[in-house]
Amino acid sequence: MYSLAAYFWVMVGGALGTGARFAVSGWATQLWGETFPWGTMIVNITGSFLISFFAGLAGPEGRWLVGPLGRQFFIVGICGGYTTFSSFSLNTLNLAREGQWLLAAANIVSSVVACLVAVWLGALLAQALSQPRVPS
Repeated sequence: MYSLAAYFWVMVGGALGTGARFAVSGWATQLWGETFPWGTMIVNITGSFLISFFAGLAGPEGRWLVGPLGRQFFIVGICGGYTTFSSFSLNTLNLAREGQWLLAAANIVSSVVACLVAVWLGALLAQALSQPRVPS
């Protein structure tokens, strides 16, 4: 069970990450327009870099001594609010580093396929619920 302080700091980090995502996405849209999701791509790439950089420096064998609460604040809160793609990327990298290549590949394929199926099903359900009612 996590402490109330952990929940609080993860939520604060999440708010900061969400604000950063909104700002970066807006900046990219202003620069390059909306014809391609540049903002999402930049957020996912920078978030993946940041989570790995921080985890490497602040991990048990890293250069910085950061306690569990500080790691949760940044990794779960800030990076999680900024992009969950960063968590997916770090988890996949850790599996690959551990030599679990099959699990890393399964994580990639199952995540992408399952998320695409889920977004498709969500769109279908929303479309079905949005159909005008036919009077009986």
